[in-house]
Amino acid sequence: SYVTRNKGRRASILVGAVSFFLGGAINAGAVNITMLIIGRILLGAGIGFGNQAVPLYLSEMAPAKHRGAVNQLFQFTTCMGILIANLINYKTDKIHKWGWRLSLGLATVPATLMFVGGLALPETPNSLVEQGRLEEAKRVLVKVRGTTNVDAEFADLIEASDAARAIKHPFRNLLQRKNRPQLVLGALGIPAFQQLTGMNSILFYAPILFQTLGFGSGASLISSVLTSGMLVLATLVSMALVDRFGRRAFFLEAGFEMFCYMIAVAITLAFKFGEGETLPKAIGWFLVVIICLFVFAYGRSWGPLGWLVPSELFPLETRSAGQSMVVCVNLLFTALIAQCFLVSLCHLKYGIFLLFAGLIFIMSSFIFFLLPETKRVPIEEVYLLWKDHWFWKKYVEDDDEKDIKKPTT
Repeated sequence: SYVTRNKGRRASILVGAVSFFLGGAINAGAVNITMLIIGRILLGAGIGFGNQAVPLYLSEMAPAKHRGAVNQLFQFTTCMGILIANLINYKTDKIHKWGWRLSLGLATVPATLMFVGGLALPETPNSLVEQGRLEEAKRVLVKVRGTTNVDAEFADLIEASDAARAIKHPFRNLLQRKNRPQLVLGALGIPAFQQLTGMNSILFYAPILFQTLGFGSGASLISSVLTSGMLVLATLVSMALVDRFGRRAFFLEAGFEMFCYMIAVAITLAFKFGEGETLPKAIGWFLVVIICLFVFAYGRSWGPLGWLVPSELFPLETRSAGQSMVVCVNLLFTALIAQCFLVSLCHLKYGIFLLFAGLIFIMSSFIFFLLPETKRVPIEEVYLLWKDHWFWKKYVEDDDEKDIKKPTT
């Protein structure tokens, strides 16, 4: 977050690209486990920088009416990467001795594209204003908006920047009472719940899951490609419609579907799960269809919106710190789910899907009661939504009253 705030969003993208490239290159040339671990750490650092900077970059560059679709390009290209990676793994798995090196080394290709593209990108107007480069910021704003009529938006950026410069400790500021909505919703709730849907468990362990359902190893990899393809298709649907119907509608409608699908999987598996028998092909294919429908529902809701909505919620003074927390919480729960899923599957059996269904019900209720609609609201005016919200207004108003009562010197 320090690099993103003080050096710019573009700088973090470039650092992430270099880290990705080094990680891919070291993994491809690894001669021992230590090199693989070092390469993996560098890839992790690349993910940290990229996930922290790219959603912010997209949200700040996009006009308010198209911000949802533009920001979801992040999720779309991530899903395309998953799909392409699965296809590459499927092909390189058949190349003996050195196929795994090719698979890991090809990560340097998107890393190179990311670096070259980062060099060509302008910095965001928000970041330029934050760095005091006002004339350059206005030029970029005029260019990306396609009009010279940007005075009102530019004034909002300057006002937000003045507030941001007064903040010396953005992480500490995020804990203040007036920022409680952003902390609870953006930094903690949404990124944690995105992983607690159970989606990454399905993606991580799709080959194992489908083998358990009675498919061979080749069919398992094909099933992974199928789920990845569903993610890409779903993200396109979300990009096309999220700025029309809004974030809450996608969260709630897809949440209801995902709840039903998890219940259906649990009931189906309850009959024979864990008995050492191969499931009948008809039941196996039914579960494949249900899982694909679940992936499609996730791919147009919690998948892309889990990155879009937090990037919209934070004011400029806590935006970099807030997005850092989003990434940290997201990856923390990703790691926890990855480590716990197989153990939970063995112990809870079909009950693991009932657990995920319960969590989906809780997170949908969380969205229904606590998240206001942010579609087409300028990013520097989102804070006004809290003042009209039935629950959050008491935090914001109480804080405003304290500021008014403070004596001036």
